[in-house]
Amino acid sequence: KKFLSHVPLTLDMVNQRVLLVLRLYDKINPDKLTLESHFINDLGLDSLDHVEVIMAIEDEFGFEIPDSDAERLLTPAHIVQYIADKEDLH
Repeated sequence: KKFLSHVPLTLDMVNQRVLLVLRLYDKINPDKLTLESHFINDLGLDSLDHVEVIMAIEDEFGFEIPDSDAERLLTPAHIVQYIADKEDLH
């Protein structure tokens, strides 16, 4: 794992880091971004953009997200929940 192991990860930190990664993505309007924003319907991304978003999240958190999982992660909240489940945060 690439996580800073001495810093315990909290749900709040995951929320903040996911939103930060998304705000830095040039095709996302940060003013429209919420945890519930749908990448395609609300933020206007296409499927290729969505792949790039998932890759940025993988880089940030240091693990791979299989395509079969990634295609279900269509809002920031979905991504946060996925990471929380993977890291066992509740």
